[in-house]
Amino acid sequence: PSPRSCQPNGDSEEALQYEIEELKQKDLALDQEIAQFLSEGYSLEELEKHISLLHEYNDIKDAGQMLLGKLAVIRGVTTKQLYPEYDLELSD
Repeated sequence: PSPRSCQPNGDSEEALQYEIEELKQKDLALDQEIAQFLSEGYSLEELEKHISLLHEYNDIKDAGQMLLGKLAVIRGVTTKQLYPEYDLELSD
């Protein structure tokens, strides 16, 4: 947190209360989403497995992006220019 956010004044307290309310709403929405998945027959273990696999996918994708970036620097081109060479879509 910034030093300003630690100062006790009305504005920062209101901002904190607003942030707390936003987090409560997000928590409630996530609980509802989990309940929806459970009602559709998914298990918590299955959901946790999917989340774990998504994290792994994102880590691998990040590493690939980093490697493409380094290769682009070495070749003196943009990363975008490397995509066709490796049959990648810009949306990948």
